[in-house]
Amino acid sequence: MINLPLLPEPGLSDTAIAERVENVLATATLAEKVAMMSGQGFFKQYKADGKVWGASPYRAGGGVARLGVPAFFFSDGPRGVARGQSTCFPCTMARGATFDTDLERRIGEAMAIELRAQGCNLSGAVCINLLRHPAWGRAQETYGEDPQHLGAMGAALAIGLQAHNVCATVKHFALNSMENMRFTVDVSIDERALHEVYLPHFKTVLDAGCRSVMSAYNKLNGEYCGENRTLLTDILRHEWGFTGFVHSDWIMGVHTVWGAAAGLDVENPEPRVWGEKLLAAVEAGTLAASVVDTACRRILTTLYSLSSAEDPLPDYPESLVASPAHAALALEAAEKSAVLLKNDSVLPFAPGTRLAVLGRLAGIANTGDNGSSRVRARHVVTALEGLSAVSQVVTGDEADLAAATAAAQSADAVVVIAGYTAQEEGEYIPGGITLGQEGGGKDIGGDRSDLGLPADQIALIKAAASAGKPLVVVIVAGSAVLVEPWHEQAGAILQSFYSGQAGGTALARLLFGQVSPSGRLPFTVARDPAHYPRFDRTAAAITYDLWHGYALFDSAGTAPRYGFGHGLSYTRFGLRALALRQSGSALLISVAVSNDGAMAAETPVLAFVTSPPGPVERWPRKLAAFTRVALQPGETRIVMMTVRLADLRWRGAGRWHFQPGDHGISVTTGDALLARTIRIDSD
Repeated sequence: MINLPLLPEPGLSDTAIAERVENVLATATLAEKVAMMSGQGFFKQYKADGKVWGASPYRAGGGVARLGVPAFFFSDGPRGVARGQSTCFPCTMARGATFDTDLERRIGEAMAIELRAQGCNLSGAVCINLLRHPAWGRAQETYGEDPQHLGAMGAALAIGLQAHNVCATVKHFALNSMENMRFTVDVSIDERALHEVYLPHFKTVLDAGCRSVMSAYNKLNGEYCGENRTLLTDILRHEWGFTGFVHSDWIMGVHTVWGAAAGLDVENPEPRVWGEKLLAAVEAGTLAASVVDTACRRILTTLYSLSSAEDPLPDYPESLVASPAHAALALEAAEKSAVLLKNDSVLPFAPGTRLAVLGRLAGIANTGDNGSSRVRARHVVTALEGLSAVSQVVTGDEADLAAATAAAQSADAVVVIAGYTAQEEGEYIPGGITLGQEGGGKDIGGDRSDLGLPADQIALIKAAASAGKPLVVVIVAGSAVLVEPWHEQAGAILQSFYSGQAGGTALARLLFGQVSPSGRLPFTVARDPAHYPRFDRTAAAITYDLWHGYALFDSAGTAPRYGFGHGLSYTRFGLRALALRQSGSALLISVAVSNDGAMAAETPVLAFVTSPPGPVERWPRKLAAFTRVALQPGETRIVMMTVRLADLRWRGAGRWHFQPGDHGISVTTGDALLARTIRIDSD
């Protein structure tokens, strides 16, 4: 008979939780503890669900049936809950374009509610791998190319998820910035690039309280990330002080039992490598029993802390899934994320404008890839549906250019919907694997082979332009699309990304001026693909350095077509009274932002820093902080931003260094910019 209190219950203190965890460790058998270090039942459940990913919650660590100890149950993200028929939000990259951390926190809360209502308590929604190159197939799952931006947005999502006692896991740790070769590619990187560019956003999310980490498939300097002691123990545990648990990516994320000693706590989704082999290693004395206890302690402490906390809602019925409130949030995100790249006085359309809506993509539900992040919404408003609801519409597509041209000639203005689908970019799914996607049996997704639009879409744009009517091109894509072959033919260009279940409604409201575009690019759009870093989607090995994105363009003196932070509005914003002040270990920035136009609108406000000269080469400018402000016509508001001076340091010889001197600060809304310097002698 077991007399010790073992289970979590409401209101337990940290001390009481620790005592119960130790009771479990003292009571469970070694085999039961080893079983807690793996997911269970995935393959059987997946088969029973007709090989549809996300049809069930997946057990992902913890759990001792004999003792009644609970387990984690996982569902993926990040554009919603990959389970049932959940709310489909715009993809992560789209939400990155909002530069709106409050919105992202609220989306996290909505996801958490829908997770809880569908039997899950572990979310894989927080994806913050850095966009090194726009060809990366899963670019749509992250927020952009800048570490500060990634960290702030990812932290907001994690905070929102955990507000309803769902464990957020941040992924993929680390250097997972290419898709097709992700299982085996060896990424070489030096200390500065690793700590200054590819890791700081993970630390930001973990410092905000994110309780779990998912390891990456790829290798780091010759060793798989899932068993890389430098990454999982020396940096994550010792340097950063992380106390939560680390679990592997699915199926191919674990290679040896020694990964447990390196700092990996859970093999997901099944004990393919661990299980009996891990048990045998402990029994043979080749792996210390303390490794198992440490891993289980991390898993259970996290699980019990969440299970013992009071829930914000009295219960989480399934009726909360895809609720009207969440649908409204999806629409808000779609409106705020669209980036107006170009506008030669074409937009907004006047009421009553008759449209030719052209392109195959206009009439299909196209919310992103068909991989692990897929969300099966109850209904998706397509671009064609959204525009047809507010305008008289004629249609045509790239299959018949003559008919499309005739449609364009019959309308007042033309909207071409162009871009990609899950076939061209996304999680790489070999033909022998199914995640429930249509067209199984052939490879889909993966890294892009071309950064431009397909040839038939370019031909459609040029045919539409020949009609002589105002032409708007809407880009549906997960990251940067090169526009050079047709840029001059378009009167306006709007990037809507994969805009979620309400994308068509948002598009209509944006094009007809019911709401002003307010997204800003979270990446750099080049004029020539050669201006980006080298990218080889078949590479077995690759080197990552300090230079990518706007830092590379700035350093090389290369003018992009559209820079990081670019985005137009239907109004004009002004900046005044930029003030800088050091307060202890932080730099405080205040600036007055005004709406100088005739329409209510929102704008992100971005602050960049230029470091003083020093012993190492630095980025010419670095995003240091951002916020977002909503203004009525004629309204002025003062916005405040805080920069941690620790974020301005550089890394060398195993430690961080601050460069004293005059720091340049520039603040921009995209169409207005102010700059000043401030002397900072120490952090």
